[in-house]
Amino acid sequence: MKDMNFLLAGVGGQGTLLASNVVARVGVRAGFDVKKAEVHGMAQRGGSVSSHLRWGEKVFSPLIGRGEVDYLVALERLEALRYIDMVRPDAMVIVGEMRILPLSVSSGTDVYPDDDVVRGVVERATGNLILIPSLSLAEGVGNIRAHNIVVLGALSRCVPQVSPDIWLQVIAESVPERFVEVNQRAFEVGREAIGAPAPSQ
Repeated sequence: MKDMNFLLAGVGGQGTLLASNVVARVGVRAGFDVKKAEVHGMAQRGGSVSSHLRWGEKVFSPLIGRGEVDYLVALERLEALRYIDMVRPDAMVIVGEMRILPLSVSSGTDVYPDDDVVRGVVERATGNLILIPSLSLAEGVGNIRAHNIVVLGALSRCVPQVSPDIWLQVIAESVPERFVEVNQRAFEVGREAIGAPAPSQ
């Protein structure tokens, strides 16, 4: 089995690091060798945060080369565009709906890309794009901060090698006890939102 390469990207405060920890623990629980590396940047000031994760029989380095990402998971729209050159031609790109305006946009210098722009850029790199309404789905289960777990629910559909029960167990172990139920519901609505599982990579 070939390695599976995940790149998770977001901005500080979105729960990118929690999401990457869940993906790493899921890989370990599923029996893979797992390596992970994080780039925090200016995380506490809303700066870019990313994690490289690799699952395989034996993984020697966590770092993923340009053009080698199998799954790009972006919790913020611009972050998908920032890292799109990292993906393989057959990669799966999963993008949450959150938009955090950079200073250049809020000051009127630049324009934030709309969904059509995001689709166009991603589809030039790969035909596999999921735009998931993560904020509205998270709000529907009672906690908008669980939008990162909604996105992981969508990701889990694209990784058929791993049972959803493993994801739910790891989520329960990764969040405070009082938030377990809402996060597990967020995961489930994320899975349901994209329908049938995507083809395996």
